[in-house]
Amino acid sequence: MPRALAGVRVLDLTRVLAGPWCTQVLADLGADVVKVERPGSGDDTRGWGPPFLRDADGNETGESAYYLCANRNKRSLAVDIATEEGQAVIRRLASESDVLVENFKVGDMARYRLDASTLRAANPRLVYCSITGFGQDGPYARRAGYDFAIQGLGGLMGVTGAANGEPQKVGVAVADLFTGMYATVAILAALRHRDATGEGQVIDMALLDAQVAMLANLGSHYLVGGEVPPRQGNAHANIVPYQVFAVADGHIIVAVGNDRQFVRLCEMLDLAALAGDPRYATNAARVRHRDALVPLLQDAFHARERHGWLALLEAAGIPCGPVNDIADVFADPQVKARGMVTRIEHPHAGAVPLVASPLKLSATPVDLRHAPPLLGQHTDEVLREAGYDEAEIASLRALGAI
Repeated sequence: MPRALAGVRVLDLTRVLAGPWCTQVLADLGADVVKVERPGSGDDTRGWGPPFLRDADGNETGESAYYLCANRNKRSLAVDIATEEGQAVIRRLASESDVLVENFKVGDMARYRLDASTLRAANPRLVYCSITGFGQDGPYARRAGYDFAIQGLGGLMGVTGAANGEPQKVGVAVADLFTGMYATVAILAALRHRDATGEGQVIDMALLDAQVAMLANLGSHYLVGGEVPPRQGNAHANIVPYQVFAVADGHIIVAVGNDRQFVRLCEMLDLAALAGDPRYATNAARVRHRDALVPLLQDAFHARERHGWLALLEAAGIPCGPVNDIADVFADPQVKARGMVTRIEHPHAGAVPLVASPLKLSATPVDLRHAPPLLGQHTDEVLREAGYDEAEIASLRALGAI
């Protein structure tokens, strides 16, 4: 089966989420991703549970559900880069790699002589991507960066949560995930440039930069209008009604995108007079008078259960949806039809369920080659491919470098 990134070797010195998310996307697209981990403990997320994967006898295998979400299609190489011998292994592998991704603190890789300048001197074609909390320069450069803190510092929590409640983080680590996706895009662009010119380059990715960029329309709202967007809960700053409504048995989302849809909504709710009221006739007017309008709509929505409302809204062509829990998500017929759950054979646990890649490519589809690896599962294999003989591998192991 053809793979979009077949022949691309990625040396992955990342852990937790932003970096592994990036390299998993590259792996899904066919790159050979070698995940470099610390012997003994490995990626921090291996221990971030429960739940943990269990074998057929019910024993924990050492892989948490968190770790499993971001590490499929990779091979694990256990190398201690704090040792000179381990550093030499990485330099040797980097000399034959296309991409290196790392998320160490600023300055750490230079201490190990694994920084971009050192490695690219030996391999000018190398694309070297550093992922940090704050980037390689600026007053915060040497601070550790964590998704939760970045969501707060980067303004996301300032616009998330109920208007009269406390600021809220998003339920998944979106600063990490967005940074991982931006890093993937940057790496693909750098590979395109490398293929055209023969030269690799250095990519400086920061969680804070990605978080500020993903403020999107709300960042523009402030820059253009000079006003700080307030928290709106589940409402929209610039569109009304575009929010969650409570119904008889739960909650639904109603997302009215234009005035025609609003007229149809009012007719469906037996509130046709509202559509002709000048306070509500246009979206701009509805935004200004949301405090008067929304309670009227909410009172009407209490009358039915969500299944009934969703059927009526869909029939009327009004954008809507349920508010699902995670179990509802994986039971949803569209999610099933799109194949968003996949299984792969694990060496200890049999067929393991994973959330599938959303990438659907017609000529080079994503395929599953490796389960999220055991710690050091492929150490000897990778070293043999790099030209190490059995005696050299045994010596590295005796020295504690692998």
